Amino acid sequence: MIGKRRVVITGLGAVTSLGVEVEEIWKNLLAQKSGISNITRFDASAYSAQIAGEIKNFDPSCSISKKDIYRLDLFSQYALCAADKAIQDTQFSLEKEDLTRFGVILGCGMGGMNEIEAQSDVMKQKGPKRVSAFSVPRLMINAISAEISIKYGLLGPNFITASACSSSAQAIGQALRSIQYNEADVVVTGGAEAVITPLSIAGFCSARALSQRNQEPQRASRPFDKERDGFVMGEGSAILVLEEWERAKARGAKIYAEIKGFGSTADAYHITQPSPEGQGAIRAIELALKDAQVSKEDVHYINAHGTSTLQNDKIETYAIKKVFQDQAYHIPVSSTKSMLGHLLGAAGAIEALVTTMSIFKQQIHSTANYENPDPECDLDYVAKNAREIKLGCALSNSFGFGGHNVCLVFCDIEKK
Repeated sequence: MIGKRRVVITGLGAVTSLGVEVEEIWKNLLAQKSGISNITRFDASAYSAQIAGEIKNFDPSCSISKKDIYRLDLFSQYALCAADKAIQDTQFSLEKEDLTRFGVILGCGMGGMNEIEAQSDVMKQKGPKRVSAFSVPRLMINAISAEISIKYGLLGPNFITASACSSSAQAIGQALRSIQYNEADVVVTGGAEAVITPLSIAGFCSARALSQRNQEPQRASRPFDKERDGFVMGEGSAILVLEEWERAKARGAKIYAEIKGFGSTADAYHITQPSPEGQGAIRAIELALKDAQVSKEDVHYINAHGTSTLQNDKIETYAIKKVFQDQAYHIPVSSTKSMLGHLLGAAGAIEALVTTMSIFKQQIHSTANYENPDPECDLDYVAKNAREIKLGCALSNSFGFGGHNVCLVFCDIEKK
């Protein structure tokens, strides 16, 4: 499309069960370390799923004052800490910038579940007058974009996308569009989620969506493996700072990768099950490639949605094969969820960050626990070891409950 501006990634930050620094997270993924363990935040002994990618010993005080910590739900704390790291990574001098040209567009699937559950208990036990005055600003899903803009004085476009597990991928796509069409020059984007709570886990257990491999937490998330039995809940935040290319180049910014394409579709099929023919996923991938003006032959890696559920992994594999035909068998595919678990609304953000790092480092991490080939999942899932690879362009897929499909295209900056 004529007139679109180029967009690059100049800042990264994350808070996950594998670490709170991007380089630490990256090294742990390459080493096939798992952030999944037994739930300690509450007594999960009565639950069918008792494991999660829980962030242990999280200390938000490095980025947030004690006063502000008190008024923020955990998902907002994660987002603010990750944003602080990403903005520091850009080396911006914000006091010298035109902050009307800086936006914040984030994704989240469920919002302040910790606050909802806590205040629900207060109301039942002590009555409505004892519910906290901070409850609404703590639990509202747009708190994360609002809090970041308030902290840094960012005055540009500011909103949240909510489309289940594709929420933060949608946000990144909208951030791309905002810069491409000159609504902003810089956008802080990504997402956050914190739903390792009694009610959230109970709901997903009842839906039979979670792995019950409780005796082997680190082996429970096994995308594309024949013995997969559901996903493992994760939590955290990942933030990417997107910037207009000429602006970034002029200030001598470190550039991780270029984001070139965005495809978004709906299945219009079922509220929790993907379309059995994968048509929505297929169209999202095709639209993203068309938007990026990238040929199928130039795709060297796919960071899969790869949830470790029976239907998703099978249908995502089918969609990749339909788009790429015989080439599909020569494209490495791996799932970050195999080690971090499923961050729901923040999944697309951490996977976009990982895809960006794959391009920047020219490496791809493996799919942990891929041990037993499934005849219906027969691609190259990067079993056992990470790989060095000449990586020009890569895709990141995100598919969510409700039939929301997103594909993002990332390229090495030299790849036109």
